[in-house]
Amino acid sequence: MTLSDGYTSLPAGKIASVVTFLEMRKPPPLRPPQTPASLSVRRIENPSIDWYRKLYRAVGQEWLWFSRLRMKDQELAAIIQDPQVLIYAASDGNEDKGLLELDARVGSEIEISYFGLTSDLVGRGAGQYLMGCALKAAWDRNPDRVWVHTCTLDHARALPFYLKAGFVPYKRAIEIADDPRLTGETSRAVAPHVPLIDPR
Repeated sequence: MTLSDGYTSLPAGKIASVVTFLEMRKPPPLRPPQTPASLSVRRIENPSIDWYRKLYRAVGQEWLWFSRLRMKDQELAAIIQDPQVLIYAASDGNEDKGLLELDARVGSEIEISYFGLTSDLVGRGAGQYLMGCALKAAWDRNPDRVWVHTCTLDHARALPFYLKAGFVPYKRAIEIADDPRLTGETSRAVAPHVPLIDPR
C-alpha cells in the first residue's frame, strides 16, 4: 500500500492515530524497582471476562482502548485464558488499577500487549514499578526480543516512557477505526484530547 504525502480526510465517526512500534533485543540492566506505597502486582491466572473488561475499561477508556471491547466473549477468553498470555493486575490497596499483559504466543518474542494505569496512579512511580515487573517477567522467559506499541491517542508521556525504559522504535503505522464513543463501547465523555466528530 502506498500513501501519498499530505492530508487524508476521514469520515465523521472515525478516529485515526499514528502507531509507533518499539522493541528491545536484550534485557536492560534490571534494578529492583522501588515499590510505591500501597501498590502491589500479582499475576491473574485464568481471568474472568467480566473482571478483565472492567479493568481494561478503567485503565484504557481515557485513551480510547477499544479492541478488546469489540471481541465476542469466546474470542476474548481464547486470548486472556491462553497459558502463553500472562496477565497481571497492579493494585492500590484492595482495588485493581493497573493492567499488564504479556503475549508469548508468537515464536520466541514477547509482546507487552497492554500496559496501563488509572490516572490517579500516574506520577506516583507506579509506571516504573510496573515496567520493572513487566521486563523481569518477559526476559525471564529468554525471548529473542520484547516489543510494545503506543499511539498518538495515548498519554503524551507514553512514548517517552518506553524510550526511557530502553525500547527502540522500529516501525510506524496509521490505525483508523470507528470511534468507540459512538459505537457505545465507551462513554461519550471520555478522551477530551480527541475531539468527538459525530456523523449525525
